[in-house]
Formats: sequence, structure tokens, C-alpha cells
Amino acid sequence: MIVAPKIRGFICTTAHPDGCAKHIADQIAVVKGRGPIENGPKKVLVIGASTGYGLASRIATAFGSGAATIGVFFEKPGDKRRTATAGWYNSVAFEKEAQAAGLYAKSFNGDAFSDEMKTQVCQAIKDDLGQVDCVVYSLASPRRTHPKTGETFRSVLKPIGESYTNKNLDTTTGVVNEITIEPAEGDEPAQTIAVMGGEDWQMWIDTLLEQNLIAPGATTLAYSYIGPEITWPIYTKGTIGGAKEDLERVQRLLDEKLAPLDGKAWVSVNKALVTQASSAIPVVPLYISLLYKVMKDAGNHEDCIEQMDRLFRDRLANRNPQPDENGRIRVDDWEMLPEIQQTVMDAWKKVTTENLPELGDLADYQASFLRLFGFGIDGVDYDADTDTAVKVPSIS
Repeated sequence: MIVAPKIRGFICTTAHPDGCAKHIADQIAVVKGRGPIENGPKKVLVIGASTGYGLASRIATAFGSGAATIGVFFEKPGDKRRTATAGWYNSVAFEKEAQAAGLYAKSFNGDAFSDEMKTQVCQAIKDDLGQVDCVVYSLASPRRTHPKTGETFRSVLKPIGESYTNKNLDTTTGVVNEITIEPAEGDEPAQTIAVMGGEDWQMWIDTLLEQNLIAPGATTLAYSYIGPEITWPIYTKGTIGGAKEDLERVQRLLDEKLAPLDGKAWVSVNKALVTQASSAIPVVPLYISLLYKVMKDAGNHEDCIEQMDRLFRDRLANRNPQPDENGRIRVDDWEMLPEIQQTVMDAWKKVTTENLPELGDLADYQASFLRLFGFGIDGVDYDADTDTAVKVPSIS
């Protein structure tokens, strides 16, 4: 099949297997080009391992510190008539690269919230690794079925208390417009916490601890975002912000549970980046478009892989996490530098459809978005026939 991008809203409904493979290879090259990560983790479980920060964590630990990795995700395989999701092709490519490098890699495709998935993964750890010394929790899902009650919860991206109006960017057309988001109603904040909060992270760690599958000195990480005040009503102080507060509550609880093992739980606050999740959040794409230009001009722009390599290499392996006053690791530190934020906010006040090409970097936003699905990557022949039905080696 010859595969082209088909974009619908903030989702691309096709993905390119060869493009995804090249994108994985490029990220591996970034990590290997920086040399080995000394004292990095050696047996890593990544929950939410097929895209974004979870995928980058798997790449950084595998090809930086030579870690054996188990990845959990929920993706759709392709067939001869339609493509798989990008996360499926990413996982195919990752496993092939890991095998070629002599690294253990095993993947599980299914509902990470379920007891069944936890049982399968725990059995694989027992059989193949014995214990894990790092657990990365990086799930981003619109819904969750509770494994004990069977109730299904749905998350929403809404402000709390009152509506929110601000500038927005239509990333397809490049039009800077205005958007108003109505506030959450009823139990929507609680539903969002049930999906995106820390309960499932705690369930994973509790299950692993009960079965003695966490090694002494192990680390567990979950990822968060804070960002500038202009995004707070829809993010930090909105429904998703409530979920992130719950994540921090669980981090403190897990810290206590891991203390007897000399282990540690962290929430890492990461930089705003083009991901499938961030593309769905109103206001944020315009902010990212402006931020990219400012950080590139300053010479400190990072993508997912550079962020996760820096997290594992400079903060965790060096035992120099540099937590903030709330105990969070901040690898959004370069984004939040006062001079960076002042320049972005100055641009925000002035930005229009007409001057966006001057003040922002829409072209790179769009290119970064397409790269998530394997498109627009150098060295890939997009006119050639490609096999869309490729399989993840460890998934039968």
C-alpha cells in the first residue's frame, strides 16, 4: 500500500510504517550519540510505551543504559487494507532495533488499566527479569474502566468554575482565532481524576510490590506538565490539573511504600511538546508554536527524546534530580526560564494569523505533528509500496 497522511481534526488517521521506523532510528541515534548513561536502570517497565514521553523513556533507557524493557500500550495493528496506529509501528521498529542491538524487549498490547494486563506483565517479569528497577507510568487515555467496579470513567479538558476565552490556533489552516471553553459540569472533574490521576499508577506499584517484583533502589516515574499562566485555566487549574494533583498525591504515597527498599517515586514535570495528547488541548498548540521559535532562537529547544535522555542521564543516573519546593523533578526548566517566558508572552499579545509566520513556528509544529505518524521524515520513500501489516515481534 502507498500511504499518505489523512488528517482529521487533531488526529492523523493513517501512519507510515517505514516513516515510524526511521523516526525511531533517529531517536536512537540521538541517545547513542551522547554516549552511555552511567548508572542508568537495567530492567525497565514502561506503562504507556508506544508514543510520546513513554516511548522516549523506553528508547533512552534501552539504548542509553542497555536496559531490558517491557512496554505496555493499547494500539491497533494494521492489515493489507488499512494502516496500524503510529504507536503500533513505533513498537514494531523499537523491538527490531532492540533485537539487533542484543537487548531484551517485550511488549503487551491491551488495556493497561485492567487486572488481566497487570497479571500478564507480572508473569513476564517473573519469568524473564526477576525484578524491575524502574517503572515509568506514562498513560494518556480518554477513558478508563475501573478493574474492581467495572465503572467506565471519561476525561474532559475543561476549565473549572467558569468559562475560559483566549487565543487559539487552527493548526490545519494556520488561522489564529478565539476559543471559549465552557466549564466542567457535575462529576466531570472527578471522572477526569479517575482516568488521568494516580490511582492506576498506585495499583501497578502495589501489584509489583505484593509480588516482590521491584528491586531494591528502584525508581518509579510519572509525567506531568505545569506551563505558563495563560494555559492554567484549561490545564493546571482545569480538570486535567486536578488529575495531575492526584498524581502528586500518589507520588508521596508511593515514596513511603518504596522507602523500605531504598526506592523513590518521582513526578517529572516536562516541557510542552507536540504530542498526540497535547494537540487535543485548546490554546496549547498556539503556545507551543510560539515557544518552539523562541527556544530554537535561544538554542535550547528539545524534543521528547532529548528531554527523556536529559532526565535519565543528568537527573536520575547522576542522582542529581534537583527537585523543586514541591518535590517534583523539573525538566521544563529551560521552557520556564524567565527570559524565554517573557519573549513568548510578548509574542502572545501580538500574534495574529498574519504575523504568526514571523512570531511563531507553525511550519515546525505541523512537521512535528506529522512526524508522530511517520510522515515528512528524511530518507523515506513515500511513493513506494509499503507493508502495513507488520507485526510487533514479541506479540503473536
